[in-house]
Amino acid sequence: MSEVNNTGSFHTYLSEGCRLCQQGAKMVLFVTGVCHRDCFYCPVSAERRKDVVFANERAVNCDQDVIEEARIMDALGTGITGGEPLLVPERVLRYIRLLRSEFGRGHHIHLYTSVAPDMDTVSRLAEAGLDEIRFHPPVSMWGELGTSPYAASIGYARQCNIEAGIEVPAIEGIEEVAAFAREMDCFLNLNELEFSDSNAGAMNLKGFVLEGDISNAVAGSMGLARDMFRKGGAGKVHFCSSTYKDAVQLRERLVRVARNTARAFDEITEEGTVVYGQILCKDAEAAQEVTELLTEEGILPEMMEVRGLSVETAWWVLEDVAELVRENTEDVSIVERYPFENGFVVEKIPL
Repeated sequence: MSEVNNTGSFHTYLSEGCRLCQQGAKMVLFVTGVCHRDCFYCPVSAERRKDVVFANERAVNCDQDVIEEARIMDALGTGITGGEPLLVPERVLRYIRLLRSEFGRGHHIHLYTSVAPDMDTVSRLAEAGLDEIRFHPPVSMWGELGTSPYAASIGYARQCNIEAGIEVPAIEGIEEVAAFAREMDCFLNLNELEFSDSNAGAMNLKGFVLEGDISNAVAGSMGLARDMFRKGGAGKVHFCSSTYKDAVQLRERLVRVARNTARAFDEITEEGTVVYGQILCKDAEAAQEVTELLTEEGILPEMMEVRGLSVETAWWVLEDVAELVRENTEDVSIVERYPFENGFVVEKIPL
């Protein structure tokens, strides 16, 4: 068993998609929120449970949105997910071809699906350039996977030189999934089960509880994965903990994005967030006056930016000029946020 950064994750095998995800180098391409399943643990938000497309947090309106998002984070690969991606197969194929055309063979592409595609579909995915496929069979089928269409689909993938595996949450019944994965000689990814806003009701009804006060992880999920492993249910296994997703994967992706998007005056933290000073003005005239004042104080143009009624600069500059600019302002603060357009604000400290 191989421990990873004391986060509770372990593995005997990592697919290439997982290796790149650990580096924060995988773009998540959400190709539709439509799905024919009704998995009680589904974490997809209400906002996305319709036919929409997102590249990471960015709503996609055209192909260029996908390309720009991949470039912003220096993506080395893409994970295609949903919803159920194969309910829109032509869209999936188009995006695979788009990514291949733009980034070449070195850009690793994997696909999540809960269906068991036939040989024709798998062949078309391979021809478009898919590298890896992860099957997500419904819990109701876990005990009969050996005689299910998934066995054939894994075989089709192997024939087409697509690496195949299974990815499911670590809940009761994973021993049966592990046995099937060993029989098929494919990898098995186990995810620590987590609460989300969208699945909390269904999870509570089934008796699941939180592991603790500071985590979304479900109590006992990690223990089930470890027990399965100790009882000989190994093979090509990777258990990904909730902590690892937050502490490593997300942080690494934020750092990649921040390095490419930070302004001259943004400070990038170890967690990949950006810190800067924000002067929220009462009106456009006040914003202009603040900009002129900063210029008079010797602040270079590249060390400030006006965004609507917000004048932004380095946090240490703001500390020096806070009293000078306070007139005609609504708020003067140091802001820490995710490095995205309108990114999540982690902390805001008024001056």
